[in-house]
This record gives sequence, C-alpha cells and structure tokens, in this order.
Amino acid sequence: MNHYCTYFDAGFLIQGVALWQSLRAHDPDAVLWVLALDPEAERVLRAAHDDRLQVVALAELEADDGDLAAVKARRSRVEYYFTLSPCWPRHLLRRQPALPAVTYVDADLLFFHSTAEFFTEVASSGASVAITPHRFPPALRAYEQWGRFNVGVLFFRNDPAGRAVLDDWRRRCLDWCADRLEGDRFADQKYLDAWPERFGRTVHVVAHEGMNLAPWNWSQYACRLTPDDFRVNGRPLIAFHFARFRRVTGRIWDSGQLEYAVMPADLRNWLYGRYWQALEAARRGPLLAGRHGYPGARLRAERAGSRGWLLRFLFGSLWYRLGGRWWALGVSGLGRHSGSWLNRYRQGKQP
Repeated sequence: MNHYCTYFDAGFLIQGVALWQSLRAHDPDAVLWVLALDPEAERVLRAAHDDRLQVVALAELEADDGDLAAVKARRSRVEYYFTLSPCWPRHLLRRQPALPAVTYVDADLLFFHSTAEFFTEVASSGASVAITPHRFPPALRAYEQWGRFNVGVLFFRNDPAGRAVLDDWRRRCLDWCADRLEGDRFADQKYLDAWPERFGRTVHVVAHEGMNLAPWNWSQYACRLTPDDFRVNGRPLIAFHFARFRRVTGRIWDSGQLEYAVMPADLRNWLYGRYWQALEAARRGPLLAGRHGYPGARLRAERAGSRGWLLRFLFGSLWYRLGGRWWALGVSGLGRHSGSWLNRYRQGKQP
C-alpha cells in the first residue's frame, strides 16, 4: 500500500479531489493524506468517510510543531505554505511510525497510469529519498536559477536517512523560505539543488520522464497519443503537473504555459481535456456537489498588465473551452516558442 500526502485550502478543493480520484483509479489501494489548510477544506474532506482519504487539520500540525507555528506571523500566506512542504511529511512519518514511506505530491497533479514503474525505480535505487528534476529543455535552462528540482513529487522513506533529509530541509525552510530568489535560495525549492551532493546515495534523482511531466519540460520529448494512452519517449505518462492552470473568467482559462511552451491542439486537448473532465467530475460529484467553484486566476505582478495579456494572446496561452475542446485565443503556431522567445528577449535587455 502506497501512502501519498498533499495540502490545500478550500480554494483548491476541486483540484485536490480530482487528484485523489485519479489516485483511486491508478493506485487503488493508495492512501492520500491531506493537510487541510482551513476549516472548510477539513469539513468537506472529512465528509468522504473513506479510509483512503485521511485528513489532518493545520491546527494539529501547528500544535505538534511549535517552531513552525512561531514563524507563521512573520510570513506571507504563500511563504508559510512553502514552509509547510517539509514539515507536513515529517509530521506524518513521526506520528505514523507504521508508514514505510510517503510520497508528497502537489495538489495540481493528476495521475494517468499506474505508479508501479516509479516505485520500482525508487526501490531499485536503494535510496531513502527521491526527487524529480525540472528537466528544462536547453532554451529554458535559465529557469534553473530558481531550482533544478521540482517540489511537485518527492519520496521519503521512513528510515533514519529519509527523516534526516526532512529534518535538514525543515530547519532551512524555518530559517528562510521567501518567495524570491536570493543567492542559492528560493522558497522551499532551491534547497533541493544541494541534496544529491550533500546526502549522496541517500537521494535518487528520478529518471522516468512520465513522472511529473509538466508545462516546463514536455516540449523536449517525443509525445505520442492514442485514444487511451499518452507516451513520453516511449514510456507511459504517470502524472502530469497542471501548474498555473487557472480560470480567468467564464470559459476562458490561463493555460499557465506562456513562460515555457504552449501545447499544440492535439496534446492540450488530450491532456487538458481529460483534466477538465476530472475537475468537473470532482466539482459535480457527491463530495462537492457543485457547491464549490473555480477561483479566478491570481496573476503575479510581473505577469499582469496590458503587456502580459498581449503576450498571452500573441502566443495563444489563453484557452477557451467550447464544444469539448480547448481553443487557443491567439496566433496559431507561435505558442511552442513562447518560453524561448521570452528568455531571449529578457537576456537581451540585461546590462
């Protein structure tokens, strides 16, 4: 039995329930542990009454971890959420000693295939911790300054070596976890850059391209579609990370792909079409029963304004849902080059 953990608040209930339902489909015996970040999320999730969905209130974690609670008042909401990343799985492994391991997953992932190949790779490595690289293509390699590894999927074995990595990460995040790049630090993420060298064979870098496929790395792979399957360099797509995918208004959504590469129609309709179906099944299902909607997109300051919207239109990163398909609102054919063009433009402006 595999144990996973994640965290989210009421504003992310639809995505979180969709994640859980995809795990039930592709890892039927799995247990998802959710840290509910507000009372509404806790209330809704506890109503599932399912042993495969275990809910822990944020107040419980804070009562158990005084150092975490002590930094809350000094951090923004997003920075406090970043700080939770090591504290939550650490709490689970300490309070649930029978758990052999836990895999942290971001709440905006969706599973499309059995996780067996992922866990076989981790077991074969003999490591106590597994991390997934961003795998930026060469044109986007500049983004590595914010971290070579992505926090979206992390595996921790409940042994001394695995817990030691979590303890070290927690200590550093409690000390500093700001939402900005500062030297060799950025939020909870850039600390992972040092792990392979600092912890040696304790840490395994996942090689499976289909685990944590994402908007920032899909463009460098040979992606092959069938009606029921998605292959990445010949390997099954296990989980896709739908980062930054947010409703703007009505049927218009921000794909979140402007900074990377906007997917062509066949890929976006296969992947994001299925994600839309999963989101709607969660929203309309018995647990949420249509009582929760999609929050509007909250754009970062540097991406807002008329220029940001113009770029979204130019590269087709705004999508319109119509007739069971995602239609790009923009100039056809340019989207795949959006990230590389923006990177070259920014580098040209540097002194």
